[in-house]
Amino acid sequence: MSFYIYVLECNDGSWYTGYTNDIEKRLVKHQQGKGAKYTRGRGPFKLIWKECFSTKEEAMREEYAFKRKTRKEKERYIALRKEAIND
Repeated sequence: MSFYIYVLECNDGSWYTGYTNDIEKRLVKHQQGKGAKYTRGRGPFKLIWKECFSTKEEAMREEYAFKRKTRKEKERYIALRKEAIND
């Protein structure tokens, strides 16, 4: 089983970060307005990042650390990860 953290860009430009073990199902829930309280009424959403982890603990630890970053730090984190994938 895989565990993910994901980052959605909301229609108002804000970002939402979450954790799931089924990314597709979770995105549908957000689109239906049944995801997180924060995302209700902020759709449509754009998935801007997802990262897979082998354990729930790893994913939740990374989600917590990511949420504590500033917006600029989050943008840099994602840019560096995407760059590493493309190299």
